[in-house]
Amino acid sequence: MVIRELDSTPSLATLYPKALLGGVLHKPSGGDLPDTELVRTGIVVDPAHLAAYNTVCGFRLSDELPATYPHMLAFPLQMALMTEPGFPFPLLGMVHVANRITQHRALRLSEPLTVRVRAENLRPHERGRQFDVVSEAWAGGDLVWTDVSTYLRRGSGSGSGGRREQLVPPTPDAIWRVPGDIGRRYAEVSGDRNPIHLHPLTARLFGFPKAIAHGMWTKAHALAAFEGRLPSAFTIDVRFKQPVLLPAKAGFTSWATPEGWAFELWSKSKPHLDGTITSL
Repeated sequence: MVIRELDSTPSLATLYPKALLGGVLHKPSGGDLPDTELVRTGIVVDPAHLAAYNTVCGFRLSDELPATYPHMLAFPLQMALMTEPGFPFPLLGMVHVANRITQHRALRLSEPLTVRVRAENLRPHERGRQFDVVSEAWAGGDLVWTDVSTYLRRGSGSGSGGRREQLVPPTPDAIWRVPGDIGRRYAEVSGDRNPIHLHPLTARLFGFPKAIAHGMWTKAHALAAFEGRLPSAFTIDVRFKQPVLLPAKAGFTSWATPEGWAFELWSKSKPHLDGTITSL
């Protein structure tokens, strides 16, 4: 593994044009993932940014980081890794199909963090090939947070299915009324300004009839529903299904399991997300 330490956080304003240009010019090799890990040390959370994130996602204002928040710190490094010339797939067109976050203990606003990002586990998928982008946060020499984002590159796949699909939407516990501007609001705090989230016109350029909500906003908003009911160490694992077209009204359902919690989000007959929260 080649470890490359960065002296500043990569600029998303620079990386997005690079990603768009790479999607046009880059011919995917489909080869191995790079044997590279990007590292950024001494990251300190901005209280104003944390407050803005909590407000957009529905968390209470606190000096404790939501388990989904460190994804904001890792995302620029993820983008930098996936837009490097040697990366085997162009970022444009990749689909975020799953995300698993493990919080090993509660994180506080005042803690300096080291973030590490690498790609691994390239493998076949029924609709193409998939791989994981693994992000870690370390504090005081201890691993405190892990994020595994699974991406799909559509193409010739394995043809093997096996994914469970629920045929009937569950009875919702709560109704989400998702405003049409949530993509732009989340983009302001996350830096994720993918055009599919910002406006119906730009979303149509990529095959969507309307702008769609960020998957990580959907996951964070689901996690916010469990505030005050979770231990300090847990894993939240989700699969992203049908996109949430904006604006939206969706039904959120959760139930207790022997390991913790399970939850789903549906709009009419369309499943958007399902997930579990497991205590460590």
